[in-house]
Amino acid sequence: MVLFGYRIPMMFSLALWCVAWELLGRSEVVFIFPAFSHVLAAFWVLIGTNAFRNAALMSLESFAYGMGIAMVAGIALGFLMGRSHTANRFLGMWVNIFASAPLSSLVPVIMLLFGLGSTTIIVTVTMFAVWIITLDTFAGVRHVSPSLIEMGRTFGATRWQLYRKILFLAALPEILAGVRMGLIRAVKGVVIGQLLVSVVGFGQMFAIYSAGLQMEKFWALTLVLFAFALGGSWLVEQLEHRVQYYAGSR
Repeated sequence: MVLFGYRIPMMFSLALWCVAWELLGRSEVVFIFPAFSHVLAAFWVLIGTNAFRNAALMSLESFAYGMGIAMVAGIALGFLMGRSHTANRFLGMWVNIFASAPLSSLVPVIMLLFGLGSTTIIVTVTMFAVWIITLDTFAGVRHVSPSLIEMGRTFGATRWQLYRKILFLAALPEILAGVRMGLIRAVKGVVIGQLLVSVVGFGQMFAIYSAGLQMEKFWALTLVLFAFALGGSWLVEQLEHRVQYYAGSR
């Protein structure tokens, strides 16, 4: 960001928001926004509790399984749609519908199918993340130059080598972009699944803090999730930068 000809670090914007939050909290105009310093104090207390550690382990396990399934299924579907016009005509409409639909409304249906347990939460995480990964993978595969494919066939590449060494690498920037956005949606899926299914993990903690008007702890837990989502997104973004030359080679 450039202000009055001077380059301002991005962290400066974050610091301004923290100052504004602190002033709003100390003014006590809106009770749901406590002072930011109180939220930070609650944050350090919160992460030291057994309840937080247990909820974090439960949520991380559901996130890892759901995100792993979403990546495998999303990349596979994206490749299938990108390489087959028939599959694209048959699946494309449904993928776009689910990508834009309010998926929270489908959680009760998933709950009826898989019961009250971690399986439903994992399926919810997968549902939130898989469609955006599919669409980005599809876009990456469709942008691969036909000349690259013909070159691989000319040099005797097998179908597996064609997919692994040409199509996958050429589509990798878009695939990682889909994974980055899917990761953020998956974090939302974990919390929504835990809230709507059986009120466990972070969902249970959110319910307790909001019902008891413990807003310092509520916002401290929200900061934890924001930090996890943004941190994971940043890591994938760094990987994107390292493979960006594949897009240029197309």
